[in-house]
This record gives sequence, C-alpha cells and structure tokens, in this order.
Amino acid sequence: MAPTLRVIDHEAKQIGVLSKEEALRKAQEMSLDLVLIAPNAVPPVAKIIDFKKFLYQEEKRQKEAKKGVKKSIVKDIQISLFIAEADKERQAAKTRVFLADGNQVRLNLTLRGREMGKRQMAFDLMKKFIGELGEVNLSKEPRMEGRVIRAVVSRKK
Repeated sequence: MAPTLRVIDHEAKQIGVLSKEEALRKAQEMSLDLVLIAPNAVPPVAKIIDFKKFLYQEEKRQKEAKKGVKKSIVKDIQISLFIAEADKERQAAKTRVFLADGNQVRLNLTLRGREMGKRQMAFDLMKKFIGELGEVNLSKEPRMEGRVIRAVVSRKK
C-alpha cells in the first residue's frame, strides 16, 4: 500500500490526501473500516466504510447484473442420412428459430446399419444443411463421434 492515500468518508465526502496511519486512525475513531477502493490511482483511493455492509452491497450489485444476462442453451436437432427435402427444410427452420433466440444448436446425424458405409455422403449432407442455415458461426466442425456426426452452430454476431 502507498504511504499516502486519498481518503473518502462514509458519506462520500472527500477528506483529502492523508498518510496511511492517519487514515487508519480516522477510521478507528469512526468505528469503521478503511477499504482500498482504487489501488491503481495516484494516490490510491481509500474509503472509510463498514466493510460488511460494503460486501453485502457488492453482492447485491453482482446479483442484479446477472439478472439481465440470458444463459445460452444448447438445443439438439436430429437429422438422418436419407431425410426428405420437406423434413430438412422444417428442421432448418427450427434451427433458425433456436439461433434467433440466442441458443447454440447441436446438429446430430445418426448413421444406422449400412449407412455407416456412406460416411462421406453424410458429411456432405451435414455441410449442405449448415450452408442452408445462412450466416452462422460453426462452433464445432462436423466430426464423427461413434455412429453420430455432430456439429455445433451458433448465431453470427
């Protein structure tokens, strides 16, 4: 801590630039705590406040800030290798709705039985499906995970 501090009292009035010892003495006289608010300022800024009350108010501010933030949810869309054109368009429309809501979408293309021999065809279908979605961010490239080809897309910012 610096030898001198700019001190602010509990009523947000500036006391002035004091030595560290003098600031601590003033805080003890008021039966409050000396809290360093801006350590990078020249001179550093300290405030004489009730520290527990300060922590409580900080916690309340952080909770209030979290309220406005929407958590991104990962939605799943299932397609198959021999999907009909109308079904593919319906799934693409659903995907666009999820993306518009700010969610990420995990695209799953499951290969069954003899479809395992047509992996390249499945990758091509997945890339075509992603291309039909329009402007999207590809969070996770299409890749094989067991019998499923998975890709994750999100809205382009």
